[in-house]
Amino acid sequence: MRKVKRALISVSDKAGLEELVKVLNQFNVEILSTGGTAKLIAGLGIPVKNVSDYTGFPEMLDGRVKTLHPKIHGGLLAIRDKKEHIEQIKKHDIGLIDMVVVNLYPFEKTVAKPDVKLEEAIENIDIGGPSMLRSAAKNSRDVIVVCNPDRYKEVIEELKKNDGAISNELHFKLGVEVFEKTSKYDAAIYNYLKSQGSSDRGQGKDFPDTLELKFEKVQGLRYGENPHQKASFYKDKAVNAVGISNARQLHGKELSFNNIIDLDAALEIVKEFKEPAATIIKHTNPCGTATAKTLAEAYNDALDCDKLSAFGSIVGLNREVDFKTAEAIINAGFTECIIAPSYEKKALDILMDKKNLRLIEVGALKGIEKDYDLKKVVGGLLIQDRDVFEVQEKDLKVVTKKKPTAEEMKSLLFGWRIVKHVRSNAIVLSQGTKTVGVGAGQMSRVDSMVIAILKSKGLSKGATCASDAFFPKEDAIDEAKKAGITSIIQPGGSIRDEYVIKACDDAGISMVLTGVRHFKH
Repeated sequence: MRKVKRALISVSDKAGLEELVKVLNQFNVEILSTGGTAKLIAGLGIPVKNVSDYTGFPEMLDGRVKTLHPKIHGGLLAIRDKKEHIEQIKKHDIGLIDMVVVNLYPFEKTVAKPDVKLEEAIENIDIGGPSMLRSAAKNSRDVIVVCNPDRYKEVIEELKKNDGAISNELHFKLGVEVFEKTSKYDAAIYNYLKSQGSSDRGQGKDFPDTLELKFEKVQGLRYGENPHQKASFYKDKAVNAVGISNARQLHGKELSFNNIIDLDAALEIVKEFKEPAATIIKHTNPCGTATAKTLAEAYNDALDCDKLSAFGSIVGLNREVDFKTAEAIINAGFTECIIAPSYEKKALDILMDKKNLRLIEVGALKGIEKDYDLKKVVGGLLIQDRDVFEVQEKDLKVVTKKKPTAEEMKSLLFGWRIVKHVRSNAIVLSQGTKTVGVGAGQMSRVDSMVIAILKSKGLSKGATCASDAFFPKEDAIDEAKKAGITSIIQPGGSIRDEYVIKACDDAGISMVLTGVRHFKH
């Protein structure tokens, strides 16, 4: 371990810096700095030398050139126990720099602004910062390099513990972290500039030729989908959406791989609605979903859709969980997890009586948020926009002689919001704003229709039907007629649309087309 005698500090994010520089000053560390960082340190009454005074060369080009100088990089890159290096830096009057504390211009935040101009983005490309970080990280055996303010506490503890020195283990760990940081930073710049450089808006223009993904480990999992599979959970730090990756677990045993997938599915369904909504998930599919005047009513209506499948389910709610809703969930039988914005204290009290019930809190919902949808295949990755397209009543085309009633139209639009969350081929039957039958993941659409009708236990009579894609034949319409379904919403687009529409006319079923498909594989 070597003591820190000289530190260079230049940060965009100044959070937490005060305590660090005070500790460095306690150990008589000479501090070099630039611009606003130097002003902050001087304002604390701590001696600080401006980099331009240290190098003997002024800042220039509107601050673009500050630290790009041999007296900086020589002081960082010199190997301390290599005689030739030490002789060379002495010859050129270069002092050793033992610590670098640098975080970068906020490029990613800048380009996330909707009205950002290219010129502003370019000026937020940091040059000196990554250069110093890489120099220090390359020589991390001799130089401590800190690019993450979250590390200040750990560095301070080591300085105090080791009388102004840092352990070799921390040297190496922080050096490695730099290359993670700079690679992500460079990828963000590349992705943004690449998106600006083409007028071709077809076939994935919004996606870069090279995709760099950076995810941070949240937790290790006991196993994956099955006990013989190893697994971990990672989050994308660049995405600040309301979701399972940013949630807080209030109670219950550790989440499993399958829990996390199902919790995500549950939350995304209830985000669809402004009114109180509840969904009950098994294997990513909703076995029941409803909206109502109260959350408890919505939950009970969702449960009624398929009580058998609800055993061991995941419950998603879009309101604070009150006592009445909590009581209904407890009375329903075994539930694995609940995900909701928040919980009343009285609700928590009875829910926490269930030792293994996992309670997940996500905070206030913001509706459906835009993001990318990634799907892994062996040796590759598919990326697409999320399916956030919303159909309004004005967008629908009535194609049958019979028109839906106002009540049917409301039910059709409710079912249409649910069907996009069901694995294809998908059929959702609804009475008002509650599902009464769900057919999911079948190889033929008619089979999904038959299953949804079977699940409804007679409640298909007078129900509406939502189909995630077109009907290729009239067979599913025949099943709908026998079951008493009164109205259907579907995308249309089949070469047999005219035959399907005629079948609806013959059956006295109204049908509307959305022109939008909702496949979910």
